[in-house]
Amino acid sequence: MQIALAQLNQVLGDLPGNARAVLAALGEGERAGARLVVTPELSLCGYPPEDLVLRPAFLDACEAELAALAAAVRRTPVIVGFPEREGGNCHNALAVLQGGRVTAVYRKQHLPNYTVFDEERYFQPGRAPCIVDLDGTKLGLLICEDVWFPDPAKQAQKAGARVIVVINGSPYHTQQQAARVEQVRTRTRETGLPVLYLNRVGGQDELVFDGASFVMAASGEIVQQMPAWHEALSLVALTDGAPKPVRGGLDPRLEYHVYQALVMGVRDYVGKNRFPGVLLGLSGGVDSALVLAVAVDALGPERVRAVMMPSKYTRSISLDDAREMAGIVGVRYSEIPIEPMFEPFLASLAGEFGGMAPDAAEENIQARIRGTLLMALSNKFGSIVLTTGNKSEMAVGYATLYGDMAGGFAVLKDIDKTLVYRLCHYRNSLGRVIPERIIIRAPSAELRADQVDQDSLPPYDALDGILEAYVERDRSPAEIVAMGYSPAHVRQVVRLIKINEYKRRQAAVGIRITPRGFGRDWRYPISSAWNEWEALGPSPSNRAGGALSAE
Repeated sequence: MQIALAQLNQVLGDLPGNARAVLAALGEGERAGARLVVTPELSLCGYPPEDLVLRPAFLDACEAELAALAAAVRRTPVIVGFPEREGGNCHNALAVLQGGRVTAVYRKQHLPNYTVFDEERYFQPGRAPCIVDLDGTKLGLLICEDVWFPDPAKQAQKAGARVIVVINGSPYHTQQQAARVEQVRTRTRETGLPVLYLNRVGGQDELVFDGASFVMAASGEIVQQMPAWHEALSLVALTDGAPKPVRGGLDPRLEYHVYQALVMGVRDYVGKNRFPGVLLGLSGGVDSALVLAVAVDALGPERVRAVMMPSKYTRSISLDDAREMAGIVGVRYSEIPIEPMFEPFLASLAGEFGGMAPDAAEENIQARIRGTLLMALSNKFGSIVLTTGNKSEMAVGYATLYGDMAGGFAVLKDIDKTLVYRLCHYRNSLGRVIPERIIIRAPSAELRADQVDQDSLPPYDALDGILEAYVERDRSPAEIVAMGYSPAHVRQVVRLIKINEYKRRQAAVGIRITPRGFGRDWRYPISSAWNEWEALGPSPSNRAGGALSAE
């Protein structure tokens, strides 16, 4: 007996399109001899549908589309995820379709309500198992979070299941696949049953889904691995309920998966929102270089435009490097000097700024001129602006509101500076696109003479280590100091994270790749008297104490 696992990329809200994709997978599975075709969690409507589920018209449309889809399924059964309205409740459910009708329904029992999930806002939990007999083999059906708890799988086992099939909408982050495998292995150990784990693939706003579906034998061994970052349909051969081993595995490199996540996130955000293309400010620095590489890999050079906007502080090597990279990747490239615009701003403010030394105010005017130019081009040509700031900068406010933060999609929002460099080296290992000098130069915003980032920030290896501990692992400042970081640096970074929350609230949506990004899973108040840094002593004497947040 063969079961087809269809790892699909649904478009949220495109009910007819998603139904066609299910039927296409069904047809492919039938031609290959499958006796059952399985599609991911909420495959009919896309995942996560968020507040669309609260709209009666949306649920009406899902109900009608499911009925039409069921009528088209005659011979081979297919499992489809859908939002089920039952009485006054709504469930995250799956339906088994066969013979022109719905033959079984399972309702998700465990509703995740943490990090990026808030399913308790939308759904009521189910209570009962669902068992389907397929050619004499009983399958227990689960949905995503159910496999992270022992009771749903044990219910299915007690009801006679010999195989567990779980459909998922599990977003990617750098530690997620290992966690999935460990949870499924625990279920196989508890039940003695093999598990077919099917995950969706694709980008949905800030979330990216990696697929990476797999089959685990009752022994806890992965015996079949589907690819990450691609739609695919794989046949699982079962003999007396035991899956046949198939050779294959996942690329173990972190950089591979993160880079693919960025490419998929850009491609699907642009494509699903029907933008004709993207544009970005190319500075000759490492962050914009990485964003340009990702954009070209996601969309092709014909849909990407790069704009260099030099000032009197822009070094000639920055211009040279930007021109070289634009030429390597083959995108449309423009140069718009901002000095003719910057000087009138200074003249207009001369009376107000009289007798005061230049500081972040003058620097930020330059960034805002650049943001205005990019947004003007976006308005004129319809392309979305990709921002180029990274997570390290977003954390501590080393960014300008309505300047370099202006744009529609933040590619590096969850990528710290250290990882930016690793990804640049990784991309060049596939074929050189980023000039080496961009990678080895000291990073600089080039908003004043001889400026480098470390004038205002701790070294990036220290900054990123503190951020990872504080933001992603909830370590206290004292615990971070005990890890070996400078108390002055810890105090500075933690304080800057706190006082720059108002900026992050106004930042563009961006791709989540860590266990906690500055998006759905980061919900801190802007106005708060709470602080954790005062016990660590005075902050270091530099500009980062306040100027970075005054934008």
